[in-house]
Amino acid sequence: MDRACSPNWSDAPAEWRVSPGRIAYPQAVAEMEAHVAAMHEGMVGEQVWLLEHPPLYTAGTSAKPGDLLDPQRFPVFPSARGGQYTYHGPGQRVAYVMLDLRKRKRDVRCFVRDLEAWIIGALDEFGIKGELREGRVGVWVDRTRPGGPRREDKIAAIGVRIRRWVSFHGIALNVEPDLSHFGGITPCGIAEEGLGVTSLVDLGHPVTMDEADAALRVSWQRIFGPLG
Repeated sequence: MDRACSPNWSDAPAEWRVSPGRIAYPQAVAEMEAHVAAMHEGMVGEQVWLLEHPPLYTAGTSAKPGDLLDPQRFPVFPSARGGQYTYHGPGQRVAYVMLDLRKRKRDVRCFVRDLEAWIIGALDEFGIKGELREGRVGVWVDRTRPGGPRREDKIAAIGVRIRRWVSFHGIALNVEPDLSHFGGITPCGIAEEGLGVTSLVDLGHPVTMDEADAALRVSWQRIFGPLG
């Protein structure tokens, strides 16, 4: 697959970090903030941090109170990323992307487009066609059957923040989460008939987290450049 926005390519390897277990959301945010601050000072390089969270909801900067349907179900955390409510939990690969766009391209749309291409490329490793939809953030899978009603399910969410041209927050790919956990929110504010959420396993692909990580790594190197 061709790179979606080649000016974001870098020959300098970004660190690929994978954390075992489940990382509390406040801890992850604190570590991201510290890393981004150190990047601004030139003390550390770029990093892609892969992890899992315990079950929780986050409210992005555009979150609407009415989209939190069950506030007692899981902890709810405000988030500085763009977007609305989203769910994180076991079986979902969260990737926090800390890149220095000053050294790539100072173009937020280009950066988001490349994140989308990264996810779509990883899904392609499993023979899954990830698609984009106008007006809907994230990556979708068309599950409409011939002659049947529309059904499109979201398999990955994107929510980023850029501070002085350094990115943080990132993407969430559903590998094998409990999809019922999404029922406590209106995911990303989308409640249209025929739209839902899915995962690699729900689509009939018994993918492990390690296999998902390997696909993400391969696709990353096609889109953004080498990894350390």
